[in-house]
Amino acid sequence: MTVPGDAARASNMSLALRAWNIRRKALLMGEVQGQGYIGQALGIADVLAASYFHALTYRADDPEWEGRDRFLLSIGHYAIALYAVLMEAGILPEEEYETYGMDDSRMPMSGMASYTPGMEITGGSLGQGLGIAVGMALGLKRKANPAFVYNLMSDGELGEGSTWEAAMAASHHKLDNLICLVDFNNQQADGKSTQMMSAEPLEQKWLAFGWHCQRVDGNDLNAVTAALDAARADAGRRPRAIVFDTRMCKGVPFLEEREITHFVRVEPDEWAKALTVLEEGKPQ
Repeated sequence: MTVPGDAARASNMSLALRAWNIRRKALLMGEVQGQGYIGQALGIADVLAASYFHALTYRADDPEWEGRDRFLLSIGHYAIALYAVLMEAGILPEEEYETYGMDDSRMPMSGMASYTPGMEITGGSLGQGLGIAVGMALGLKRKANPAFVYNLMSDGELGEGSTWEAAMAASHHKLDNLICLVDFNNQQADGKSTQMMSAEPLEQKWLAFGWHCQRVDGNDLNAVTAALDAARADAGRRPRAIVFDTRMCKGVPFLEEREITHFVRVEPDEWAKALTVLEEGKPQ
């Protein structure tokens, strides 16, 4: 079954509900292990919902279909979020969430392409995803394949030299089939990314490297879908970047308020509380 953007827009289920489902599935998986990068999963859920159910073309029953848009997860530790959207999209069965992070699971805690249908690359060594995306986009161009390549990366990766080498190469090759999605949640393991290695002014940097660039609120679905549409529609022969400002732990206020959210600590008795709080904010 092909799920292009137009078909997704016609779906009876709103993107807001899709995003809510992604958050819920991520929390259920986190509860299985008692840990996980929940802050990132909750924060990026809106971007994933809009990507998979508004913008991307794919076949849920054929994840390796040659005509699909490629969605690369450069940030391998966000795997819990991608598993949630793959279940929501019907690529993974929902009941499989109970195996998250376990031996022989198709859903290891860091994303690995050899394990998981719909996982295009093995991420985790930060700063590698955009370079792989450049190679994929260039290959698709040479095969006259009209598919897009989306690369989801973190703000922490902006401090890696390999990211900017790849950005320069993408511009040189005029890869207008490449869209880089930057999750700017301003958090790294050691503190705020703006304090570790600030990439600001970020929009101007992408523009200086020859990219089309937008910056929007990544937890505003209207803004996210508009930005995705504008990126695909840009008439310039250039790659496109969208910087999404997101809030860690979005949708669970008592977790949002915690000072340390890169690997947010959730106590055993708090998983049920988080699910209850999320349930109270379920879209109608």
